Amino acid sequence: MQELIAEDQSVPGGPVAWVTGGGSGMGRATALSAASRGWRVALSGRRNKQVLAVAREVEALGSEALSLPGDVRSLEDVAECASAVEHNWGRLDGLVLAAGMNAPRRTWKDQDLREFGDIVETNLVSVARVVQLALPQLRKRAGTIVVISSYAGWRFSPGAGVAYSASKAALASLCQFLNAQEASSGVRACHLCPGDVDTDFLTQRPQVPSAEARNAMLTAEDVARAIQFVLESPTHVRVDEIVISPVSQH
Repeated sequence: MQELIAEDQSVPGGPVAWVTGGGSGMGRATALSAASRGWRVALSGRRNKQVLAVAREVEALGSEALSLPGDVRSLEDVAECASAVEHNWGRLDGLVLAAGMNAPRRTWKDQDLREFGDIVETNLVSVARVVQLALPQLRKRAGTIVVISSYAGWRFSPGAGVAYSASKAALASLCQFLNAQEASSGVRACHLCPGDVDTDFLTQRPQVPSAEARNAMLTAEDVARAIQFVLESPTHVRVDEIVISPVSQH
């Protein structure tokens, strides 16, 4: 399922980041930011063409890329991705979890429990799945985990929806447990909570924001800048949580 973009893996390179949801939005911006600073980037996501396109962009920046099409909800896919990173590069220094899901139906009155389950599976269970399979490699490098949560995971946000808010709020505990239990191995986790960000994810809202509203939001690059700060912090520094929002956020 994987396609190696860089041709010569025998040449030692820089640190390695694995970005889930790497085909668009904050995942893509993170991949390009990391590549511009000398990181090699493994990209995973369900939309194969988009993942491959971002991998080509990483390569165009002079870095190495590994395209790993797959679904974070699939244990087999995640296991193959983790194995491919280890096989091709033999190290993992940073893990950025950018895959996410929401739906237009966001209230108890119109809730669909199957959809509810898909959202929780993607936003919470799949994060645990990827972390679990990446930890053996991260422990060897005293690596860093950045979990892209949401403003709704930090503060009650009625418009975000029941399933989305509940799944994102739970990520704070997941990161706290990682930091409490993995400190001896040097692994650090950051619960990153962006406010409104102008990405394609906005199409999942009941009412898609106007161009004017989007102009007041964060960009994916704003979030990527914060993620890069966490990834490149010294090994004795742990950034437990970051909340980043546009000045217009209420």
